[in-house]
Amino acid sequence: MKFLKAIFLLVLPMMMLMSAGTESSAAKKKYPGKKTYMFRVQLRDKSGTPYSLAQPSVYLSQKAIDRRARQHIAIDSTDLPVSTQYEKMLERQGTNVVSKSKWNNTVVVMTTDTLAVNRLKLLPFVVGVRKVWTSPDSITLEKPRPKYHKELVLHDTVEADMYGASKEQLRMLGGQTLHSQGYRGKGITIAVLDAGFTNADLIPAFTNANIVGFQDFVATSKGKMFNSSTHGTQVLSTMAVNVPDVYVGTAPEASYWLLRCEDQQSEQPVEEDYWAAAAEYADSVGVDVINSSLGFYEYDNPADSYRYWQQDGKTALISRTASMLAGKGIVHVNSCGNEGMAAWKKISFPSDATDILSVGAVTPMRKNASFCSLGPTADGRVKPDVMAQGSPTMVVTERGTISSDMGTSFASPLIAGMTACLWQKYPQKTALQLMDMIRRSGSNVAHPDNVYGYGIPDFGSICGDE
Repeated sequence: MKFLKAIFLLVLPMMMLMSAGTESSAAKKKYPGKKTYMFRVQLRDKSGTPYSLAQPSVYLSQKAIDRRARQHIAIDSTDLPVSTQYEKMLERQGTNVVSKSKWNNTVVVMTTDTLAVNRLKLLPFVVGVRKVWTSPDSITLEKPRPKYHKELVLHDTVEADMYGASKEQLRMLGGQTLHSQGYRGKGITIAVLDAGFTNADLIPAFTNANIVGFQDFVATSKGKMFNSSTHGTQVLSTMAVNVPDVYVGTAPEASYWLLRCEDQQSEQPVEEDYWAAAAEYADSVGVDVINSSLGFYEYDNPADSYRYWQQDGKTALISRTASMLAGKGIVHVNSCGNEGMAAWKKISFPSDATDILSVGAVTPMRKNASFCSLGPTADGRVKPDVMAQGSPTMVVTERGTISSDMGTSFASPLIAGMTACLWQKYPQKTALQLMDMIRRSGSNVAHPDNVYGYGIPDFGSICGDE
């Protein structure tokens, strides 16, 4: 089964897992233009860069610099952008640079010239070249934006409460306790890395959400931020929506960056490069928390797919990048995957990363969701880390309605939002300290396992003096 493009699945009455990818019945068209390829180029060093460690404000925002300083994190060579001199030399070989990662010192180039890769390999500053994308034969026709409701309405059958439909999923995490103390995420910035945010710029339910910016990292379909996928809209809603008595997210006063890094037209390794670029961008603008409800293990070309033994937090480019985030002072929260009933069964990449919070899904009765992916990592670490309600989660859809959906995709942002509230309460804590506090508040902390992790955290009981 081809893995999820945006890692959320619907659980049907027969509990069959279906991919969130394009349906076979969807209208298609021939991919425009010539056959095109992308190659990931590993650079030897950063020689010729005009940037220096002495002037970080040129490539990092003041908020990013302050976050590092607060956690006593030094700016190092990984923070320096890739060599602009090398970029120009690559483009002279008939390629276009479409993505880059300074932490991994890689660039992705696009070309229609099948011989370009041979020329790239001969360049003295290139230490490796890998094909990461081939244009598909056909792509799905773009659909018009769906219509949306101009008012978010709670059905009369739901018990009256200031949190409305989100009441139970917030209460499970002790969220109301933090909120009642005034910690609702104010001053904390969350980046949402996802496949798209259909109608999030139009739905009145997001009017009170503090969306400070957005960026698209998918090289083949720029400009599809708000009309490419409904998944990110629903993920965002669980944190950012603030309509009292109807629906209130876990961090209604946090600030949000929306970062699109998932290409739904195919499933290929270049999406890891897009993800890395988005994560580094989030760091540069000063984000504190990243929620990524995305994951990978199986690609269109079976030769590109991962094996379980590679789940060590450093083999996959996406996992290697995720493992660096805490070292930059960022808490990364990632859905663990929905493969518990499929052949793969294990968590997805980058949930194998070190020093992150990988999130599994539970039912309202606090039971492990049958579709939830399992640990451990290949090197024996407990996964998932923690659990939240994801079977189902109440969300706001791209049509501006309240609905329920299934998947670890929606459990993850519940944790990310509560993490922002906790960091507001304990601003001097480091990313590593905060994640440790969250794990230790889990209901299964006495005997963590690879089904339930450390359990369901109780954010309301966490004490920063421990």
